[in-house]
Amino acid sequence: MNKITIAIDGFSSTGKSTVAKRLAKTLGYIYVDSGAMYRAVTLYAMQNGFIETDYFNKDRLIAQLDCIQIGFVFNEALGFAEVYLNGDNVEKQIRTLEVSQFVSQIATVSEIREQLVLQQQNFGKDKGVVMDGRDIGTVVFPDAELKLFMTATAEQRAQRRYDELVERGDEVDYEDVLKNVQSRDHIDSTREDSPLTMADDAIKIDNSNLNLEEQFELVYKLAKDKISECN
Repeated sequence: MNKITIAIDGFSSTGKSTVAKRLAKTLGYIYVDSGAMYRAVTLYAMQNGFIETDYFNKDRLIAQLDCIQIGFVFNEALGFAEVYLNGDNVEKQIRTLEVSQFVSQIATVSEIREQLVLQQQNFGKDKGVVMDGRDIGTVVFPDAELKLFMTATAEQRAQRRYDELVERGDEVDYEDVLKNVQSRDHIDSTREDSPLTMADDAIKIDNSNLNLEEQFELVYKLAKDKISECN
């Protein structure tokens, strides 16, 4: 059976990664979290003092892009691939609110996007891939057989993100999380290079009132129908 490419785009905290991971596992496809790659670059920039509040030395970061090696290593116990930065497991570090505060700013840099897009396209060169992000259906895989665009209200997305961080043991304030979600929406949607936008042939899914199971069943049916159509 021929495999297809599935691109899932959308706003932050819409559950893209959660549904993409499960979909890939169910279909036996490769899963790639493109957002995690930008988070890894952000963490590198933070660790090296290239970005702070009201400060971003873009040129120094660009000069060291060749020093940033990002990989995914499958963790059988967890059931998904964790992110590695220069050989170190940074899965937990890249999910913090601190990284979230800077990642959209990092993602506006064309040189960073160009390098990561090439890596993402290489991951999916043989199809059989589910990739989520902001520009997967418009830039990375414009010819993807199935394109989905996830959305939900900012308040609902902030609540989901807040609950996730609290469950992990992070000390966060809901209002701070909401401001971060709204700020990322603005930056992602207005950046000059590959802004967040829905592809003309994408299927829009507003999951404001869907639970995880309902969302997955909807996406899984769309995927099965498209795979059948392509075979």
